[in-house]
Amino acid sequence: MTGRFSRVLSLAAVLLATVACQTGPARAALMWEPASQAAAPARHDVVTWGASADQMGEGSADRGYRLVVHTSAAGSGLRVRLSNAFGDRPLTLDSVYAGLQSQGAALKPGSNKRLTFGGARTVTVPAGATAWSDPLPGKLPAGSNLVVSLHSPDAAGPGTGHWMAMQTSYTDQGDHTAEESAANWTDTTGSWWYLDAVSVRPSDPATGAVVALGDSITDGWASTTDQNRRWPDYLARRLQKADTEVKGVADEGISGNKVLANGAGQAALNRLDRDVLSQPGVRTVFLFEGVNDIKAHTGVTAADLIAGYREIVRRAHAAGKCVVASTVGPFEGWSEWDPAGEAVRQEVNKYIRTSGEFDGTADFDRILRSPYDQARMLPFLDGGDHIHPNDKGMAAMADSVDLAGLNCDNR
Repeated sequence: MTGRFSRVLSLAAVLLATVACQTGPARAALMWEPASQAAAPARHDVVTWGASADQMGEGSADRGYRLVVHTSAAGSGLRVRLSNAFGDRPLTLDSVYAGLQSQGAALKPGSNKRLTFGGARTVTVPAGATAWSDPLPGKLPAGSNLVVSLHSPDAAGPGTGHWMAMQTSYTDQGDHTAEESAANWTDTTGSWWYLDAVSVRPSDPATGAVVALGDSITDGWASTTDQNRRWPDYLARRLQKADTEVKGVADEGISGNKVLANGAGQAALNRLDRDVLSQPGVRTVFLFEGVNDIKAHTGVTAADLIAGYREIVRRAHAAGKCVVASTVGPFEGWSEWDPAGEAVRQEVNKYIRTSGEFDGTADFDRILRSPYDQARMLPFLDGGDHIHPNDKGMAAMADSVDLAGLNCDNR
């Protein structure tokens, strides 16, 4: 593949001494393994979960959020990134905890730990800004259902978050963030509020991450809620089992998102820095976007989209990241499909397959399309609306990705 080469790094095994320093039920030590006191090689943070920030509804004072997210890479020193990117005033969070889900809003006993920010329990995030927590001692296993609980005493104005989480989280009135019980977390939300990234420090300093930049298909629409069956989730599970340095996966899809124009979230070109390039440990950008530009009937041409892709590649390469791009999937049967848009899609896909301008390619169009009508999705993989794949389609997409192609280096 053009512009990439495999990284090979041989490391000596390091024996980490584990110290059981927690009180309470003995099984708690299995949830947050105590941090080792032994000397270890220098490590770097890697994103283990991410979700694109967008403008939400009005924030509510004295409101608590118990947010459930599914991580990818394992590591120690967990940190969370809180976002006020779309706020019009400072956001104060006076209590933030991280624990592991037991069931629903209930946490595993002994797992809920307070997060600090510069040593303080309270953080004020300026309008338009983000804030990382201090590292949390202990190790987080791969593929964990992490629960971040946060409370704001005075939130108001436009909130920041990710509205289509495909995951049930919980809300309450008042500050119950320290509680592991679900008793006070009686309301639910299908969105993630004020949280847009989680990172860890993997034991192997060569570990990297891939960020999926996309629209509603990447966001998981038509996959099963609460089951982590978006295609990046399936990809993360493949990576955990594979002999590869890429272990972290961040899903930066937004339903309705376009490459070129703002609308459902900021355009990919406008959110690239915040949602993708700023994530720690990113090695590769996986670009799968363009169908919303095509079907919107705004006059976008193949040349327009290709210019947008080239700009993403240019900026990612300038930041030392590789770019793997996928072809745009079929959508005949969707209400906005027409022959003119199909012609644009075919031209764009030919460019992605043959230009050699990406560090690697995937062909989701080939995986999803019917062999009898190549403009239409295979019914077996169709989520029902002829544009969004179902769980089987999501898995097929992830299974088709060349894992070695993600393990590239453009530095």
